Amino acid sequence: MNALIVYDSQFGNTERIAQCITATLREFGQARSARVGQIHPSEIQGMDMLILGCPTQGMRQTPAMQSFIAHIPRELLNGLSVACFDTRFPGGFWMLSAAPSMAKQLHMMGVELVVPPESFFVKSMTKEGPLLAGEMERAASWAQKLSEKIAVYPLAVKS
Repeated sequence: MNALIVYDSQFGNTERIAQCITATLREFGQARSARVGQIHPSEIQGMDMLILGCPTQGMRQTPAMQSFIAHIPRELLNGLSVACFDTRFPGGFWMLSAAPSMAKQLHMMGVELVVPPESFFVKSMTKEGPLLAGEMERAASWAQKLSEKIAVYPLAVKS
């Protein structure tokens, strides 16, 4: 497995989750993470798995993540396993967060996620965090389940 985790982070919470996911996935193959502004969508080429994560801002993904997704060449998404996560305050409606918004944008491009979008929670409504207790462990567990799912169902993109 060769995984790329692309994330956006404002206060460091999403970055911490992305790094935890990356470290966990390295137990199963190659994995690296990159901040959304420091990677070009073409770098997805050759990957087996793409994981996108960002904080929830205005009930959706950050503008940088939205732009990154929009600029991914569709041919690079063929045969690629994709998953999304966000960080947010635990209150409110599930559908009003970044990960489902990213999933919807990807769905419009013909991509079906291999697992439902996931949220990791911060303690404060100011979004500065810190992450709630146990969220790093939950991120590691999510990454492990994701790697197992990819091993069983390697293709997640519509024909």
